[in-house]
Amino acid sequence: MQIYDELVARGLIAQVTDEDEIKKLINEGKATFYIGFDPTADSLHVGHFMALCLMKRLQMAGNKPVVLLGGGTGYIGDPTGRSDLRQMLTPETIEHNCECFKKQMEKFIDFSEGGAIAVNNADWLLKLNYIDVLREVGTCFSVNNMLRAECYKQRMEKGLSFLEFNYMIMQSYDFYHLFKEYGCNMQFGGDDQWSNMLGGTELIRKKLGKDAYAMTITLLLNSEGKKMGKTSNGAVWLDPEKTSPFEFFQYWRNVGDQDVLKCIRMLTFLPLEQIDEMDSWEGSKLNDAKEILAYELTKLVHGEEEAEKAKTASHALFAGGGDDSNMPTTKFTDDMLNDGVINIMDAMMTCKLAASKSEARRLITQGGVSVNDEKVTAIDFQITKEMLTEGIKIKKGKKTFHKAIFE
Repeated sequence: MQIYDELVARGLIAQVTDEDEIKKLINEGKATFYIGFDPTADSLHVGHFMALCLMKRLQMAGNKPVVLLGGGTGYIGDPTGRSDLRQMLTPETIEHNCECFKKQMEKFIDFSEGGAIAVNNADWLLKLNYIDVLREVGTCFSVNNMLRAECYKQRMEKGLSFLEFNYMIMQSYDFYHLFKEYGCNMQFGGDDQWSNMLGGTELIRKKLGKDAYAMTITLLLNSEGKKMGKTSNGAVWLDPEKTSPFEFFQYWRNVGDQDVLKCIRMLTFLPLEQIDEMDSWEGSKLNDAKEILAYELTKLVHGEEEAEKAKTASHALFAGGGDDSNMPTTKFTDDMLNDGVINIMDAMMTCKLAASKSEARRLITQGGVSVNDEKVTAIDFQITKEMLTEGIKIKKGKKTFHKAIFE
């Protein structure tokens, strides 16, 4: 099976502009393609995972990835999927986040000589003259068409700032610049980026003529990715300091029955023939599939050794074993206690097992919290310094474990 057909079989392709040409380029390894990453945090998260895996697949097939770090568009912020204005980041924070992204991407993408390249759109967007942009780029965009774009329509009722309104133009300019400077002939993105991506293709054609060659392709990248990596307590990060390998493993081990095979197909590098055999798995066999998913993705992000540790720790916990060496741990100090004790709800919030006291209270009253395998039945339950000195295990629901110790 050729690479384009494999992408289709894995459920990655949503829509394309010229399938025959795109298929030919990709299958022959002649695509120079880019995917953009705006540095909204100092770590990539699971929502970026599909894009990284896609870049790796295409590079393995001989195509050339261009990683676009949004050091310039990060000054604006993508309004897509947002109900309000994104937090404005300082230039120093944006630059730091870009560096963090690049280091993490090196685990997935080969940046050696002749391989992928990483570029930062701050290098050209921040140099643009406002009047020149209005004259040379602004004339290529219809405000009427822009307002019909889904990314803007959903913000019109609550208010769309002029700052964010320019995001489509900046993203389109990125493709135009990459086409001219790097021969980038293809762009990838989530299906919620379709309008922005078409804007880039049209800008190239209007500025460089109809013969200018540029393709767009969208993936089920953001729409599916947004369903991944979000918990009640925030994102699932690829940085082990933010989400430990064990927590990462457990996140994938706990995906829903309806999602596990879809995730295996989209995100792992297991052969499709092996995955097809899993399609008939039901009941307890789906738990085996979840463990396969968790192991493969943890190995991909954190390495085989950490994946083995996480798998072993997971087995020990669910079998009632005592190996908690890889369990997520929070260290408590005297200044975190009140007369040598801490209420269970406060402890849960400190351990990030609950985002608020109301959530912790609900979990406790519904019987979903235990300490050292004893169910907590009262919201005034106190954890003592002595208990923390020995170390306690807090369990939320059936599958989330956390260790609390005194330091």
